[in-house]
Amino acid sequence: MTSPQSLLFVFGLGYSALQLAGQLRPAGWRVAGTIRTPAKAAELQAQGIEAQVWAGQGEVEVPGGAHWLITLPPGRDGCPAAFAASARAATASSITYLSTTGVYGDLRGGWAFEWSPVAPASPRAAARVLAENQWLGASDGRARIVRLPGIYGPGRSPFDRIRDGTAQRIIKPGQVFSRVHVDDIASGLAALMLRPHARGVFHLCDDLPAPPQDVTAYAARLLGLPPPREVAFADAGLSDMAASFYAECKRVGNARAKSALGWRPRYTTYREGLTAVLAAESAGSL
Repeated sequence: MTSPQSLLFVFGLGYSALQLAGQLRPAGWRVAGTIRTPAKAAELQAQGIEAQVWAGQGEVEVPGGAHWLITLPPGRDGCPAAFAASARAATASSITYLSTTGVYGDLRGGWAFEWSPVAPASPRAAARVLAENQWLGASDGRARIVRLPGIYGPGRSPFDRIRDGTAQRIIKPGQVFSRVHVDDIASGLAALMLRPHARGVFHLCDDLPAPPQDVTAYAARLLGLPPPREVAFADAGLSDMAASFYAECKRVGNARAKSALGWRPRYTTYREGLTAVLAAESAGSL
């Protein structure tokens, strides 16, 4: 019988969580969790993942003793999983909540560390802080908060926009972003699952914050294409959501994850990461 120590339950079996499942299951872990549609639940069940349909309201069947991972975006009132399951938080072997480095607001290119104060500058970021506090309160401070920057990986990278002709190199002087390959999220979360007594805030990110136009240009180079045209930020015609990311500029440190978890990003910069993405996508197309 599978022991509780090797059982992962995910509220929101999405992109990063499924990558984590792919790392844990070969090591003997059982993976269960929620998904929004019956079709996706059936697909995951066929892969051996115990998926249940949950639309964000009502009861959730959570096995006792599981390690909980919460990936759901919050609403204005906080995390939907907190309303559904926080009363049972004491039964979890560990609780890990995926948040965002957006909670630090705009640092004008400065560094955000795990101990930096939060200063959410948007309703979306404020909702994240609320959700973090909900889980910390429900778990008597046991919950681990993992704050992530921009996520990329196969099927979710600059290659997609370059291929469909919508990519631009948006120029906003001084703008930099931190980012993380989905494989490095998975390895960092796996390290946390093996350390259920670890506490506090962790950043999972690469070691090179970089201007977004440099990342796009490098992706085009890997495809053997000329870089997309440069466009000033003010002329880029971005949606309100896309423009909101450019309203904040920060660099994100990962020293605590390295020291406390023994974790290192496999893809230390976007260059190694994009090279791996292209190789994975090319292998998948054969």
